[in-house]
Amino acid sequence: MTSTATLTLALSTGRIFDETTPLLAAAGIAVAENPATSRKLVIGTSRPGLRLLIVRATDVPTYVEYGAADLGIAGKDVLYEHGGGGLYQPLDLGIAACRMMVAVPEGFDYAGAVRTGARLRVATKYIRAAREHFAAKGVHVDLIKLYGSMELAPLVGLADAIVDLVSTGNTLRANNLRAIEEIMPVSARLVVNQAALKLKRDAVQPLLAAFADAVAAHA
Repeated sequence: MTSTATLTLALSTGRIFDETTPLLAAAGIAVAENPATSRKLVIGTSRPGLRLLIVRATDVPTYVEYGAADLGIAGKDVLYEHGGGGLYQPLDLGIAACRMMVAVPEGFDYAGAVRTGARLRVATKYIRAAREHFAAKGVHVDLIKLYGSMELAPLVGLADAIVDLVSTGNTLRANNLRAIEEIMPVSARLVVNQAALKLKRDAVQPLLAAFADAVAAHA
């Protein structure tokens, strides 16, 4: 396969797109339209043979795994929950950095609850990461899957604790919560479909190199 092969890069709108744009620019790639204002879900770029596929953040690994996109950019949190099957993860882009944390209401004796073997209710959308974290600590939990406003769960008595991404911690403090344990650091990764890496190697490798150079320049 020659370098004229068309490549599709799956991206989500929001913070990852905003922080990916400077890397694309550093790699000499301009995006034809801003997905925040455009209704288009497939967007061209200034790089011949490269287009962007705008998808939900949690769907990026799935599009790449099944070959609907050749490459994608997704947070480590999303990739961990997905499981990473069928994906090659060659590059940590170092963007959209935050931490996955356990947080509890101010005044809640988490250490005491753990010490006495209490069963905790934990609200999160990161079921796999939370389950493995608490299992490793020997803490018994009931996991409650939510998709948004995680901080609300302890405030209304739905959960004793939450597992969520924390950047500045301002939202936690505003809701009288505090982060107490880090599960993992999170940043965005470039992922590649394994078949595309072989069949479109002449097109994929220069793009990977361009991203690596852009990351090194922004380090």
